[in-house]
Amino acid sequence: MDTLSRQRRSEIMSKIRSKNTKPEIVLRKALFQRGIRYRINDKKLPGKPDIVIPKHNAVIFVHGCFWHDHVGCKRAHMPKSNVNYWESKIRTNKERDEKNKNLLLGLGWKVITIWECEINTVDRLRDSIEKIVNELNKCVVRMKIYEEIDSCIMKVAEKEIIYCPR
Repeated sequence: MDTLSRQRRSEIMSKIRSKNTKPEIVLRKALFQRGIRYRINDKKLPGKPDIVIPKHNAVIFVHGCFWHDHVGCKRAHMPKSNVNYWESKIRTNKERDEKNKNLLLGLGWKVITIWECEINTVDRLRDSIEKIVNELNKCVVRMKIYEEIDSCIMKVAEKEIIYCPR
């Protein structure tokens, strides 16, 4: 049972934003200081990613631990009131996240997910920035292998190689 009145709960929930959240702003400032330039909330891309880095063909989603059910995180607890609503809401969020991720991967984008708990301290923020930089520097090479069989060239295999040039 909710301990707050409907009006008070509504007032609290109305203050929760879907973009320009504190974790997003902290991460964007840190990326900008590293010299990484980006766009925000690009409506042309599936899921309107929080941060889009066109130079590296990468997108970053900054997920709230509660709203996207960060497994193993203390912030991702299920409320005790209106459980059916919250289970449905969070499940729908996770399904939408997965769908958007697959669409972006299919379009050739690198998809990076950063959880709000991963940037709540200076050390964790530093680690997250390193994670992002490493992902941006990864190269994916798709090789198609062809073979000539009876004077006919046929594709026999396709291989994906991921490497980090240094």
